[in-house]
Parts: sequence; structure tokens; C-alpha cells
Amino acid sequence: MRVAILDDYQGVALTLADWQSLHPRAQMQAFADHLDDLAALARRLHAFECVVLMRERTPFPRELIDKLPNLRLLITPGQRNASIDVAAATERKVQVCGTDMLPYPTAELAWGLILALFRHIPAEDRAVRAGRWQTTLGLGVKGKTLGLIGLGKLGAQVAHIGKAFGMDVIAWSQNLTAERAAEAGAALVGKDDLFARADVVSIHLVLGPRSRGLVGAAELRRMKPTAFLVNTSRAPIVDEAALIAALSERRIAGAGLDVFEPEPLAKDHPLLKLDNTVITPHLGYVTEENYRLAYGQVLEAIRAFIDGKVLRPLNQLG
Repeated sequence: MRVAILDDYQGVALTLADWQSLHPRAQMQAFADHLDDLAALARRLHAFECVVLMRERTPFPRELIDKLPNLRLLITPGQRNASIDVAAATERKVQVCGTDMLPYPTAELAWGLILALFRHIPAEDRAVRAGRWQTTLGLGVKGKTLGLIGLGKLGAQVAHIGKAFGMDVIAWSQNLTAERAAEAGAALVGKDDLFARADVVSIHLVLGPRSRGLVGAAELRRMKPTAFLVNTSRAPIVDEAALIAALSERRIAGAGLDVFEPEPLAKDHPLLKLDNTVITPHLGYVTEENYRLAYGQVLEAIRAFIDGKVLRPLNQLG
């Protein structure tokens, strides 16, 4: 079986699992570069029977699946991947499988962005390297209000850390109850109230019809001019044009962003020109521990498939 491993940006995929244990039954090839052009991607993958994704970096729509006659197995880290047309894969008799993922890395990164914003860590790092000393006046998080949009597994972890820092934690989502919020140490408030009260708003929602564009110009206008926005979920939850305007006009203090649409972020993107943003390249899940777990289970899934079995299926072929 020929196996393609896509979007291996760091060039580490082949070092994080015992791929040699599949020899000679499978032959792996990792690609570090990212291809957006569907025709070029189809040419690259034409001979492969198995394609391993890394989350949603490379979408797999019907048009691409239809151009890959040899494809039999598609594996994605995680138990969901909105960029795969699972229905098209099922029609083409392509087995789609997932893996487990660790539940904490994205919550940790969210706090990295929050602290970087409050204490101007990236700006001070650049200043020291340029020969300057103590150029900004930071803020402490103790006693501030943390507003969480979404209080599922990730949001709850962020809430617990906020409480440990001595913050007042408030939360909102469409289905959140006061009881569930209290379990995470947060108080349920209305959406408008959250944006008006929070010193930092952190987003922890799954992208879907109800969450797309949920944070727009109206929500950003309600925020304090001293408040920050952090997004480690999905870029389309926030109206990008409205966010850029709010940041450019200093109507909010800054934003910590780990997700963009599309990705990778273009080198001339307006967000990169702003001095009140902290930008990371979708690092939420990108830890060695998470990669070892994901690629290890990818290897298990390939071995099982060769043996006529299916591990962690995301579709049913009948």
C-alpha cells in the first residue's frame, strides 16, 4: 500500500511513529509543502491508496476524491474533520478513519496568547533584541473578567485556569445552562453582556451554521477599548473584516489569533501589519505528544486496514 502523509510542515511525521514496522506491506511518503491547487494535488496523490491528513490543512472535497481512483483509505487525526466530504468518500468506497487527540493543548495555547497580549511578550522580546529595555506597561489578569464563548471541554479548561489566576469567569453559548457553567466555575450571562463586561473574550466553539460569523461588528463594538479577543477555534466564527477594522481603529486593545481562512496565512495579510495582534500558525493541537498519539494511531489504522479490519471508522461502507 502506498501511503501519502500530507502537510508535514515540520518534517517530523516519519520520526514520530514506527513506520518501519509496516515494511514491506506499506510504503510511506511525507510531503512538507502544502498544495492549494486541486489539479496539482490530484496529480500528486493519483497513485496513492492511502492518504493521511493533518487535521483540516488540506480539504478533501468530492471533486478531489473523484480524481483519485486508487484511493481506498483516508485517515485524519481527530474524530471529526469538516473539510472531508465523507458522503463522497462513502460513495466511492473510500474508508475514512480518525484517531484520538489530546484534550488540553489548544487550551494551553489559548492561555499563551492571553498572557502574551496582557504582558506584551512578543513586543518586548523584539524590543530587547533591538537593544531597547522595558518599552510597554503590561496588565495583570488577576481580578479581570474572562469571557468564554463556548464552555465545552476546551472552554472549561480555560475557565479553570482563569479561576486559578483569580479571574471573574463568565460564559455564553446557545445551549449553555447556568448549572453547566457553574460546574466549570463560570457564570452564565447573555452574549451582549459578555462582550460588554469581558477584559478578554476567548472563543471555544465548533464551526457550524450557528457559529459562522457569530462575532461580528456589533459584538466587537460592545467590547471595551482595553479588551482583547482570542480565537483558537476556527477563523470564520469571527468576521475578519470587522475584526481588522476594530483593531486598526483601536476600538479594542488587541487580538490573539491562531486560526485563519484560508491557511497558511498570506504573507501580505492585513492582520500581519497590525502591531496589536499576536499571531500563531494554527498551533493549538501542534505538540509532540499530540503528534505521537495521532501518527501512532494512524499507523495502527493502516496495519488494521491491510489486515482487513477497520479502526475508528468515520464512515460505514456496508
